[in-house]
Order: sequence, then C-alpha cells, then structure tokens
Amino acid sequence: MGFIDNILKKVVLQETIVEEKTRLSEAVWKIRLKGDSISKVDFIPGYFLRVGAGLNDEDLSLKEKIRSYSVWNINKPEGYLDLAVATHSGGIGAKWATDCKPGDKVYHKWKKGNFLVDDSADSYLMIGDLSALSHLYMINRNLAKDRKVESILYSQNKGELFPEIDGTTPFDFYEMPSNPYQDIISKVKEIVPQMKGKKMAYIGGDSRICVAVSKYLRKELHWETKQLKIKPFWNPDKRGLE
Repeated sequence: MGFIDNILKKVVLQETIVEEKTRLSEAVWKIRLKGDSISKVDFIPGYFLRVGAGLNDEDLSLKEKIRSYSVWNINKPEGYLDLAVATHSGGIGAKWATDCKPGDKVYHKWKKGNFLVDDSADSYLMIGDLSALSHLYMINRNLAKDRKVESILYSQNKGELFPEIDGTTPFDFYEMPSNPYQDIISKVKEIVPQMKGKKMAYIGGDSRICVAVSKYLRKELHWETKQLKIKPFWNPDKRGLE
C-alpha cells in the first residue's frame, strides 16, 4: 500500500466496517456500514459518504480511489448507515460493492453538498434514474407528512428499481430508454398542472436529464432557480463523476 493511501486511512478518513451486504436487484447491492463516527455525525438528509473504494489499487489516481454514495438510511443510536450501490459502471466502486464482505474495513469521510432536504415547499416533483433512487428516498422520507410528492423514477430495466428501506414503493417507476428526455418531459407536462402551492423539484442521476429537465422547467414553465434541486450523479462522457 502506498504512502498516500496510508495517510488517507490514518489522518483524513474515518473507519467503519461492513456489517451486512444484501442484493437489492441484479444491479444493486445494499451495504450496511457500522462505526463510532456514524453515531457522532451531525447528519442532514441528503449527505453523501465519500468511500475509499480503491485504496489498495496502486494503478489508480487519488481521485479515482474515492467514490461518493448517497446515504440511504442512517441509525445514529446504533451507529450504522445503509448505502445502495449500483454496479452498472463496472468501475472501482462497482468492484468494491461486488467484492466487499461483512467484516471488511471501510474508510470514509462525509460530504454535505447542496442536494439536501428542503421542507419549504407544498408539493414536490422527484425525477431520477437508478443512481439517484436511494437519495430521493431519503429526501422523501424526511419531508413533512402533509407534503404532496409526484415522481418519475426510471430505468431501462424497471426490475432494477428497488423498494424503500421499509419495503414500500412510494415513487412511480417507469421503464424508459437511455436519456429519455422527451418521455420525461411528457410526464412533467401531465404532472405539474396537478401540483399545488409552492413547488419544488429534485432532479438527480444522468447529467443530460438534469440539464434538459431543469432548463425546461425554467424556460418553459418559468420556475425560479431556487425551486430546483439538481445533482448529476454521472455523465456518459466522463469517468468518476459522483
């Protein structure tokens, strides 16, 4: 193991262990991490966890060794959290998710970002693909119970879209092709007129969809920028976009 990897483990990153690992669908693993640092974090729904998924691989750059994952569920009193890790990319994160096993050490740090829960609206529109599903579940779960939520969660294989942590399916699932901009806009045109009061949209996943749908809401429906929460989790033309 290299010098930089040792510094990351001993100084920069916090240590947890893999407590459980469960397959959610053909393309997704649920990984439960447990550690003292989880009990102590000042957590806001929408936080990400930066995981040292490739710390033992000398062929990777420092940037490639770290992957960010949405925190799907957290139990601070018991000191654990759950991640839902998709393996479509075939990259170092997918390899880590596939190969890790209970008892393995995992090194991480927290990332806040801006894709956080915001309870100030009356009605919400959640749009995303498989990569954003667990994050949108966390946001939805932490909105006030009287908030109205509409949703468009899609995949080329609808069977890959997994249920919530409690086994429910609060979102509407759709089978759509890659980069389904027109399909999503058609659904948005149906949904938005039904939304009441102050509106807000969370759009995550494919960077092309994030850009196109947010542009449509701003330019065509005249939504304000503060009504949009946007997070591109991946880009087909880039490697390592979280």
